[in-house]
Amino acid sequence: MRVVIQRSGEASVTVDGKVTGAIDSGYVLLVGITHTDTEDDVRYVANKVANLRLFEDADGKMNLSVLEIGGAVLSVSQFTLYADTSRGRRPGFSDAARPDQAEPLYERFNEELRNLGLQVETGIFGAMMDVSLVNDGPVTVIVESKKTSNTE
Repeated sequence: MRVVIQRSGEASVTVDGKVTGAIDSGYVLLVGITHTDTEDDVRYVANKVANLRLFEDADGKMNLSVLEIGGAVLSVSQFTLYADTSRGRRPGFSDAARPDQAEPLYERFNEELRNLGLQVETGIFGAMMDVSLVNDGPVTVIVESKKTSNTE
């Protein structure tokens, strides 16, 4: 599982001209699921997202989590996070989970975030979405459930 976290001042997602989710301060999450992901991956990443300290404290240090600032989450499914660009000019997506596997894990991920105390807004799984974001900082971080490098 791969999640791109973008700290935001405000964000929204629109499908067919209708806003399906909007937040003020918090995170925009671009959520990718691969075919080997399980509920363990979902729990690990949800916990990491909720507790990662990416907001400044009174001293200007990134020392507060989205939970601690009372922020919200806009979660957007994004299979293109598993694009393979190593060959040719057109990306391959064979590492992305098929929708019948990815959608339940994506929904479970959002449920885990809610269970941890976060307000979660979403787009629509599999839809063409317009995402609007004011990136605060900008701060952008990637969280993955599996080690992707051989270095320690």
